[in-house]
Amino acid sequence: MATADGTGRSVGDRIAEHRADLDTQRVVLYAVLVGLVGFYLSPLWAGLTTAFKSQAGFINTSPLEPPTPAWFTVEPWELAFATLQGGLVNSAMFVVPATILSALFGSFAAYGLTKLSWRGQVGILVIFLAGVFLPYQSVLVPLRQFWSMVDLAGLLAFAPVLANRADLLELTVTHTAYGIPICTILFRSYYKTLDDEMIEAAKIDGANAFGIYKRIVLPLSLPMFAVTLIYQFTQVWNDLLFALVLVTSRSNYVVTQSLNELQGSMAQEYNIQMAGAFIAALPTIIIYIVFGRQFAKGITGAS
Repeated sequence: MATADGTGRSVGDRIAEHRADLDTQRVVLYAVLVGLVGFYLSPLWAGLTTAFKSQAGFINTSPLEPPTPAWFTVEPWELAFATLQGGLVNSAMFVVPATILSALFGSFAAYGLTKLSWRGQVGILVIFLAGVFLPYQSVLVPLRQFWSMVDLAGLLAFAPVLANRADLLELTVTHTAYGIPICTILFRSYYKTLDDEMIEAAKIDGANAFGIYKRIVLPLSLPMFAVTLIYQFTQVWNDLLFALVLVTSRSNYVVTQSLNELQGSMAQEYNIQMAGAFIAALPTIIIYIVFGRQFAKGITGAS
């Protein structure tokens, strides 16, 4: 039988009151969380509904209001894709190699800075750290001057196919060089968690530095490769600044430049712009879905 406390309430009454308080707190917490989710997803929802509206539907309805059958259309997606399809191909042509190369070179550099002993490591590491914090805007003028002096299109005149894509090759090299520092730092933090006993055992067996990297370090690096590939792909794919500086031929326009061209000079067709934004973002979403599990492993392994 439940006993009463000094106030005359039984233990059962106190437990019931405590549960009621917890239920109230839980309801308030869930309400706040749902409100925050709705607040942060409202721009995405507004963009998605706008992309399926005609121009008249966008003008006469709220952005958050779903399109009615009278205003529903997929024409904005067709028009946006027609404008972006060349940019999508051009972006894929330089983003994929730039992403892979920067991750691979960053892995090499991090291996040398963590698992090999040689003089000057600290100085080299400081240079990589400085490269991470170097803003894009500070290198635009020297970058343009450098590629003007190199004249890559002239050097590749013997191969017209490559010469016509010189702008994209310049972007590939630039983004690869710019991505190596951050990839090196990410890989270095991951390699510091690897067990040195395996590497020491491989050295005893006569394996050289490259053999150790190929047979031990590289297979264990797959989670961090997922992290760097996702990060670099997103950064390079969404970049517009370097493209505006280096890409001069309209046939080599990347997806961000093509997306920028969806802005009308007289009237703004926001439905087409929203559809184009979703189309341009689709490759990065696919990358996150494909490498999501490895990305989580790499993040937890580096922490």
